[in-house]
Amino acid sequence: MAAYKARLQEFDRILSQDVIEIKALRRLCFTGAPEEGGRRALCWKLLLNYLPLDTSQWDETLRKKRAQYQHFVEEMVVEPTRLSKNGSGNNHVEDHPLNPNPDSQWGSFFKDNEVLAQIDKDVRRLCPDIMFFQRGTNYPCRLIVDDQDVERLSHRVTHSSLTASSVTRKGLGITKMESVSRRSTTTEDYHPLSPGSEAHWEVVERILFIYAKLNPGQSYVQGMNEIIGPIYYTFASDPNEAFREMAEADCFWCFISLMGEIRDFFIRTLDESESGIGAMMNRLMANLRQHDHQLWDRLRVQELKPQFFSFRWLTLLLSQEFDLPDVIRVWDSLFADSDRFSYLIQVCTAMMVTQRDVMMENDFAGNMKILQHYPPGDIQVLLSKATELVESNVEAGIGTEASS
Repeated sequence: MAAYKARLQEFDRILSQDVIEIKALRRLCFTGAPEEGGRRALCWKLLLNYLPLDTSQWDETLRKKRAQYQHFVEEMVVEPTRLSKNGSGNNHVEDHPLNPNPDSQWGSFFKDNEVLAQIDKDVRRLCPDIMFFQRGTNYPCRLIVDDQDVERLSHRVTHSSLTASSVTRKGLGITKMESVSRRSTTTEDYHPLSPGSEAHWEVVERILFIYAKLNPGQSYVQGMNEIIGPIYYTFASDPNEAFREMAEADCFWCFISLMGEIRDFFIRTLDESESGIGAMMNRLMANLRQHDHQLWDRLRVQELKPQFFSFRWLTLLLSQEFDLPDVIRVWDSLFADSDRFSYLIQVCTAMMVTQRDVMMENDFAGNMKILQHYPPGDIQVLLSKATELVESNVEAGIGTEASS
């Protein structure tokens, strides 16, 4: 207890500095950021480069970023839905729902709905192992819930039109990203709350929709909902009410920052590039070969390719492999890794190495089951093993700054 209190005091010392000592903060967060007092949420905002290290700039940064996000909501969510209900204002004669002109506002509105349909489908099933996303937020978007002329995003889509064919990486296809191992036994989707209220999943839907609008080349890809979920949950659960009230805007900018680092994982044409998912999978298997050649050879002989399991592990930062509290703990370490995401490779390697005794005896089907539906266990044991692998790499001249 005394050690934990001293640890909290060290966090407070660093977070109260005029200029945050980022290396020291990374070292602390690598072994887990505390939830108390909103410390984890604040640390993530720093580690994801949303807040500057100069604390005197925080207020102005937050003011500008939150105002900018509010503008996005008005421009991309509020005004287009008014258009759909009230026509095109002064241009209603020239512009109409059947207008073939590519510059038609109506054409853009219907095209947006195609992307929105997939987002809506995915966020209605976000983290069903907890009730959080089904519950109402205390801070709904008043621009939407208080204006009868503004239609909710969840009301703009026709669910009968949703098909499996819409699960794609921008025009190129993607393997199934959802793991049933973490899914609830219920198949019922979440429902919108009554007028005047918003569920947390509806807030996430809005963030993802705006992201897709701002990134038309990539748009939305299935799995991004799993990336944003832990960030939004952490911010919307912040004990600090002033931060909790602005969780939507802060989450948006942190999601933007994180996607800027991993967006190439979601673009198939970049799979074999240095920053693509193919290169990451190759790094993972090379790391396994270095640390456990026998297990690596077992998988090679069984032709159990990394695409069968590690594609999802790496692309979604393990968000589908563990329950949400464990995912958040893993992400403390991932975000603290200054060489993102070297530690992710070590955690994935540890996942295989800690199952080696069983996997060395299993046939192909048995090992596939373990890797696609990873067995539950103590996440700290897994992270300790990953840190051992880091230390072994440091001896070989390879390591991550946060853990060394």
